[in-house]
Amino acid sequence: EATTWDGTVDALGSVEGDRVELVVKRLVKRPVTWITVKHPNGEKPDERHRVYAGENLRRALLTRKVALNDPLARRFDDNMVGGDCGSGGACCTCAVAVMNGGDLLSEQKASERQIMKTLRQPRFRLACKTSVGADLKNNEEGELTILVNPRQQEA
Repeated sequence: EATTWDGTVDALGSVEGDRVELVVKRLVKRPVTWITVKHPNGEKPDERHRVYAGENLRRALLTRKVALNDPLARRFDDNMVGGDCGSGGACCTCAVAVMNGGDLLSEQKASERQIMKTLRQPRFRLACKTSVGADLKNNEEGELTILVNPRQQEA
């Protein structure tokens, strides 16, 4: 009772016989952020996804089949090269515009702030450097609205 995962597995492995009954006394609902994904110029209908607190925004969107890589982006480390840097925070292809719920995102670190200065867009965040569900407690939910590929949005 009240042991770690490894302790539980070790205890189950040491039980004799071919049947084990495991009683779970308490389950805690993990914090959830509901993300509404908007697409530039309304080219696709809005999407709504459930993401658990602590998930990386880029990975969460890509695993949910959200097209994230902006073809208009240029790498921060070499403006002559386009393309995805693989989550290194150097290409800005995963920049998203935060429309609502920015307080649910992790705090911007110095490296992201420096890169975002080149875009001159205070609401933009790099999805690869952002975690969702900041400050949410167990059983809490939050709402976040983002625009993917925001540089393609017509004014």
